[in-house]
Amino acid sequence: MEELQSGSNVFFVLIGATMVLAMHAGFAFLEVGTVRSKNQVNALVKIITDFAISTIAYFFIGYSFAYGFDFFVGAEVLAEKNGYELVKFFFLLTFAAAIPAIISGGIAERAKFYPQLIASFFIVALIYPLFEGIVWNGNFGVQDFLKHTFGFAFHDFAGSMVVHGIGGWLAFGAVILLGSRIGKYSKDGEVTTHPPSSVPFLAIGSWTLAVGWFGFNVISAQSVDAVSGLVAINSLMAMVGGIIGALIFGKNDPGFIHNGPLAGLVAVCAGSDIMHPLGALITGLIAGFVFVFFFIQTQNKWKIDDVLGVWALHGLCGVWGTLAAGIFGLKIFAGLGGVSFVVQLIGALSGIVLALIGGFVVYGILKQTMGIRLSEQEEYEGADISIHKISSTSDI
Repeated sequence: MEELQSGSNVFFVLIGATMVLAMHAGFAFLEVGTVRSKNQVNALVKIITDFAISTIAYFFIGYSFAYGFDFFVGAEVLAEKNGYELVKFFFLLTFAAAIPAIISGGIAERAKFYPQLIASFFIVALIYPLFEGIVWNGNFGVQDFLKHTFGFAFHDFAGSMVVHGIGGWLAFGAVILLGSRIGKYSKDGEVTTHPPSSVPFLAIGSWTLAVGWFGFNVISAQSVDAVSGLVAINSLMAMVGGIIGALIFGKNDPGFIHNGPLAGLVAVCAGSDIMHPLGALITGLIAGFVFVFFFIQTQNKWKIDDVLGVWALHGLCGVWGTLAAGIFGLKIFAGLGGVSFVVQLIGALSGIVLALIGGFVVYGILKQTMGIRLSEQEEYEGADISIHKISSTSDI
């Protein structure tokens, strides 16, 4: 029975890892459908190569940093208990690799290729595992301190802050240091609109991400005996809430509508295991509004050229979801309890500070040494031709 339980857990986590791996195709096609056609090849290449670099960084440094696991032993040791630790690595790697995929959407259409790969390595090797290890492995005694001081530890079941918040706020630093695309903002304050190059591709990306997200959230339990149908139904309700929120506040815009479910799913990650479904619905609904409102603010009012709106979608919706877990997770709102709003606020602010410092340091150093931006001519020609020497469509 013990062997059966162990094998079941391995298969369970492997399914989740595969589902989240498929989400990276969603990241790719969401970006392909949003950027201009001259940058579509670059979007596809970035996501797959970032995943490869992330795997190397997490295998050799990041996973050990976060969880203290050593791969440098014999295969006989690694295969113990059906190799559960290996599929756990695979599962958590797909989370870690989501950070560069998130950043990719913000810096699209004007970022150099190889400096971004270098940034991805250091982010996945050091910055992300630092916060991941603190929250999910109790490193440095931070969780114990919070529990002793406030009575509750920081709660982030599937990564509203650990994954999405960190990714979104890292992207914010990169976007600021890169600057806006050429011609996006004129001297007299006018904003040039770049409509999605392919709404069907954008929609495919959104659907792929949404489906894979149920592996992202539900299988964060990491064992069969801990799996919860509550996580599944809360993910569903938050997804629907995000769609409705984006539909209402986005005024039927297909770009907003297809990012709506992602906003809801980002937000529900933290508290999906402790909320009532109605709380998850409200969380998603508000997340849909947060994304639409702050996307418009950053692009049109603050003149911050975040191409896919990843700071709004992942950074701010991640923060909202972290705080929402401290609201709708309370028993007074029909949640399961065991969470504190104050602690959730502390955790969210800590993640923001770490990601902002990390983003500005990593991309700041690369900007001063290698440069992080394409030349004006390369940007005009498009990243596809400038970097990869091929366009997404043939002239023949």
